[in-house]
Amino acid sequence: MSQKKRKDMLSKEKVRLLQLKLYYKAKQEKDYKFYVLYDKVFLDHILETAYKRSKAKNGRPGVDNQTFADVEKYGRKKFLNELKEELRTRTYQPQAVKRVWIEKENGGERPLGIPTIKDRVAQGACKMIIEPIFEADFDASSYGFRPKRSAKGAITAIKQNLKNGNHEVYDADLSKYFDTIPHDKLETTLKERISDPRVLHLIKLWLKVPIVETDGTYTGGKSNKTGTPQGGVISPLLANIYMNLLDRIVNNPQSQYAKHGIHMIRYADDFILMAKSINQETIDRVHSILHRMGLLINADKSKLVKAKETPFDFLGFTFRYDRGIYKRGTRFWNIKPKSKSQQKIRQKVNEKLKKIGHYPAARVVDELNPIIRGWINYYKIEKVSHTQVALKKLEDYLRVRLYRYYNRKSQRKSSLFGQQAFAILTQEYGLIKPYMTSGIRPVNAL
Repeated sequence: MSQKKRKDMLSKEKVRLLQLKLYYKAKQEKDYKFYVLYDKVFLDHILETAYKRSKAKNGRPGVDNQTFADVEKYGRKKFLNELKEELRTRTYQPQAVKRVWIEKENGGERPLGIPTIKDRVAQGACKMIIEPIFEADFDASSYGFRPKRSAKGAITAIKQNLKNGNHEVYDADLSKYFDTIPHDKLETTLKERISDPRVLHLIKLWLKVPIVETDGTYTGGKSNKTGTPQGGVISPLLANIYMNLLDRIVNNPQSQYAKHGIHMIRYADDFILMAKSINQETIDRVHSILHRMGLLINADKSKLVKAKETPFDFLGFTFRYDRGIYKRGTRFWNIKPKSKSQQKIRQKVNEKLKKIGHYPAARVVDELNPIIRGWINYYKIEKVSHTQVALKKLEDYLRVRLYRYYNRKSQRKSSLFGQQAFAILTQEYGLIKPYMTSGIRPVNAL
């Protein structure tokens, strides 16, 4: 084993042991407040790990236009030592966040804040220290942006609730959650566990940074009283910390919700309530809690449905109570990727093929496989989702689209012109074959 690999393994182990120590301390002492945390944020192995995790995501540059290639050229060790010194001496000041707009599935747009690389590393380091503390408090019903948790767990929990007869579903939609989190109430929540004023000040700096809009104008800054920019490394954790207030109330075994058999399943700011029966009083009570938290429900997008009669969507899946095909008189819960999600993956493939022009076959596969793999990995949930039909449709689309791609006039010189391109690309170049490689078996009727 090389010295570099040995050093990396040792660094990872140091991070893991520190996080375990913080987690178990918080788990064993529910009322314990952590007074000395800041000095751990700028430990060498913490900053190094934070840098590697940020680099692995390779996001867009922030307002300074600095890329990871620029940092490597400058000298990673020098870069991290300078950041360490700024944090140690408390002279660190985050730069503005660059705001870009990305398309939403429903056709609208949502803002994405891009911090600089230095700020991403600093946020990542802080997150590694405080996350295990709050993980010890988080409710099991929360699945978004948490270690070893994902949308798959949420979908599995929903299926189990449906199987248990909890067919009334209140699908809630929060209006601009990340933009509306009140700083003062978030700070009060953080202080339940953190008493180190230096860490609290650091978080406040990130909440108060100005935002650079697409036209170059600056908004917010020290006058900010609400919001944590989506796109920031620490933002999802802060969002979970604040929403955990609602988790604790609704899922408390002694609460009125529990007595009425109400179960809440949450993924970041998306959540649903499930029970055999949900009355308007229960919904109004949840709205009242959210109002006191300074949050707002989007009444137009939130709805109460009887799942056996009306399908509902959650996290990109559609839940529908369908008639059995092979056995008359049977019904089953058909859980599959929603139509818009299937349309989106086809659009991504189409846009990619339009951009890559005359790439050789191996390069075409390299460009398409991450798109296909990412979609399959998200929707592949063993014994839950009826994804086979969606995967077959995706494969059929790839077959037709690649045939058209290689039979354009400009592709006549290609060796795949006039042939079944999909078959050749899968057999000889390793293109992912969605339908045959999914490993998903049909789900038995409930």
